[in-house]
Amino acid sequence: MFKKALFYIIFPALIITASCSQHQKLLKSQDNELKYEKSIEYYEKGDYYKAIQLFESILPIYRGTNKAEKLYYYYAYAYYHESEFIMAAYYFKRFYSNFPSSQYTEEAAYMSAYCQYLDSPRYSLDQTNTYEAIDEFQIFINKYPYGDRAKEATGYIDELRQKLQDKSYNIANLYYKMEDYRAAIVSYESLLSDYPDSGYREEILYRIIKSYYQYAMKSIQVKQKERYESAVNAYLDFISAYPDSEYFEEVQKMREKVREKLQNSPS
Repeated sequence: MFKKALFYIIFPALIITASCSQHQKLLKSQDNELKYEKSIEYYEKGDYYKAIQLFESILPIYRGTNKAEKLYYYYAYAYYHESEFIMAAYYFKRFYSNFPSSQYTEEAAYMSAYCQYLDSPRYSLDQTNTYEAIDEFQIFINKYPYGDRAKEATGYIDELRQKLQDKSYNIANLYYKMEDYRAAIVSYESLLSDYPDSGYREEILYRIIKSYYQYAMKSIQVKQKERYESAVNAYLDFISAYPDSEYFEEVQKMREKVREKLQNSPS
């Protein structure tokens, strides 16, 4: 029984070792045609890691030949299937630059943007890839404005812009919670400038009033009048846009306090 169990442990390990040894020999081989055939075989079997290694060794050799297009196409997709999205995006971009007349050019342009999208992190992290994905999708839409992919690209842009908006909104809220009202005002107003149709618009306008009010209260006397007046202007913008807001009574009370402050302030 022990020998049988040992056999089932050792035999698969030997097969794996032999397979790895054969692959290493193949990588060192000078037979480029064999490498080409095996790279395609690995890819089509779903062994993308081994396929990538072989693609890397033969791509420079087949550059400019009629096999280059297929190699580059598979190479980009191999990285995609390995979830190496930055590398995949790079090689999809290389593909549509190198093969502008290919039947796969539109697909590669879309996939370059899509891979950037897949690598876009949650909004609390650096959003460089998010901006790059938006740019890539927009370039794609401009070049291929019709068809399902353009519609999908538009949807992804909306999703990515929402992520950027969420990040900006949370940064502004952080300033507000830290009582850095000047920074909060700048952040909220910048957010509305960038996203005038924001779903957070009512909340942002409400917080701008409160921020101006608190900012004025904490200011030196010579600056208070100007900042209270800014709070009044913010109040007017808010009431004009949201006359039935749940914050109506609260901002009205704030408005009365500001009126009293302005009446009692030195001219």
